[in-house]
Formats: sequence, structure tokens, C-alpha cells
Amino acid sequence: MTQDPLLTGLAALAVEPPESLLERIAARWVRVPAPIGELAVAYTDQGVAYVHAGEGFAQAFRERFGRPLLPAARPPAGLLPALRTGRLGGLRLDLRGLSPFQRSVLEAAREIPRGEVRPYAWIAARIGRPRAVRAVGTALGRNPVPLLIPCHRVTRSDGMVGDYVFGSPAKERLLIEEGVDLERVRALAGERVFYLASDTTGVVCFPTCHNARRITAAHRHGFRSLAQARAAGYRPCRTCRPAQDVPA
Repeated sequence: MTQDPLLTGLAALAVEPPESLLERIAARWVRVPAPIGELAVAYTDQGVAYVHAGEGFAQAFRERFGRPLLPAARPPAGLLPALRTGRLGGLRLDLRGLSPFQRSVLEAAREIPRGEVRPYAWIAARIGRPRAVRAVGTALGRNPVPLLIPCHRVTRSDGMVGDYVFGSPAKERLLIEEGVDLERVRALAGERVFYLASDTTGVVCFPTCHNARRITAAHRHGFRSLAQARAAGYRPCRTCRPAQDVPA
């Protein structure tokens, strides 16, 4: 790893710089196991700032954040379970530098439960920008802390998983391990079914919603659009909150 000139200058001081100064200036980094293999993770005094797979971690971090990196003796508390489950617990994230739009997109992605997926249009609707579907995809593609913010749970409306910072195969693997039945989602999308309703509850859901998975075949009805489901007398699920029709 190339020596950072800032760290070189600090090392030349007559006395050791206080640890608090280093933590404000530099970031720590560590390699950790994760469901898709080993990852490099950088964190600051504010929380985890960057999760990266493959080569070029240090250069990518410096280009994006402009901070020097120091090796850490151990990962921050809570990081390993958070990477496995997507639940942060008490783990903090450092999302400084993101625009308000980017932050709102990532906060919406955090709402998606394990084992479920939502279309990009759902994120756009959740943040009050229903026409910004492409911009939502761009913001998710620049998620600095994938897995910790589960952008892999946002998929295309045609049943395909879509792009992912670690590659589509890794995205599929993560979703399958979390319990998403991708084959069923694709089959329904192939039939132009994007919503499932129960005639016993009068509720319409996204197909991966845990409520939709409990609907028996005899009481299950598929719809191409939320408008169709509403016209048939169904109300949107209060759990998965479908609020925006996927492209027909």
C-alpha cells in the first residue's frame, strides 16, 4: 500500500499525535468474512464508511473519500453480524458526503425486510420522487456500504435481479440465501403478475411479502397493476406498502 503523505507528516512530528486527532483525520480498515466472500471495510470515528470486494480497495477509498487509511487490529463491534443479516443493531454508518437524495434512497432500501424484494419504482415512490426511477438505480449503484444497507433487495420489475455493485451472481446468491424464491418471482413476472391479493383478507401485496407467501392457492389472485387490484376491491398491504405500479 502506498504511504499516505499526511501520515508521513504526522509520523515526523516530535511527539506522537493524539489518537483522537488520528481518528478524525484517518480511517481504519480491516478484512472480514461475509456471505459473498472476504470484504475490505473502512470505518471512521462516525461509523462504517465503505465496504469493498476485490482488489484496489485502498485506491478506491482514497479517490472517493480523500482520507488516509490505517490498519485496524479488529473489526468494530457488531460489524460481522450486521454483514451476515443486514440488521445494523448498534452499528453506526458514516454516510457523510452523500446527497440528501442518495441518503433518502438508502434509507428506503433499509426498510426492505430480509427475504423480500421491492422494485426500483417502490423506492422512488417511498421517497416522494415517483419519476426518479433511473436516479434511484444510480444512487443504489453507488451505495458505499452494501450488505449493511441491503440494496441487493431492490430488483427489476421484470423478475430479473438487475445490477449490483458486487455483480448480479452475488446478488442472486444473497437473495436466495435470504429465502427469496427468485424462480417464482420470475414466473409471475413472465405472466405479467406483479401483485398478489387474498380474497380472505382483501389485501394486495408484493409477491415476496411475508403476507403474500401465506395466501393459499384457492384464495390467491394475481394482478398486473395496483390500479387493477384496487378496482377489484383490494387495499394495499400495510406491511409491504405497495404504492407505485411497476411498468406494465
